[in-house]
Amino acid sequence: MNKTRHVVAIVDDDPRLLESVGDLLESAGYLARAFPSAASLLGSGLADLDVLITDIGMPAMDGFELRDLVKKSRPELPVFLITGRHEIADQGRAQGISGFFRKPFDAQALLAAIADALNKSRNGG
Repeated sequence: MNKTRHVVAIVDDDPRLLESVGDLLESAGYLARAFPSAASLLGSGLADLDVLITDIGMPAMDGFELRDLVKKSRPELPVFLITGRHEIADQGRAQGISGFFRKPFDAQALLAAIADALNKSRNGG
């Protein structure tokens, strides 16, 4: 089966952000899968994902913890972190991510970063 649309997972505890980013991704031709928590994403599995976008500041498991777990099973998966706060001040924790966006973020910049990450992973780099 040849998959025609890339699957992008969005994890955020803000339902408005899930909806708006989901709409943005769908309008750009991606298949968006929205999850209200890290646990809901992990419960559904990571096998069919092409990109992960996660909020940093979430209850239970934050975006850094989710990124660490995902990288153990899918080290090649591009991960983008988004936040409305300033958690990224600790640059050491920002290692191993494909990109970082502060809310409100530029929609076109996010789409360009996703396309770039998908091109790199497709080309083995």
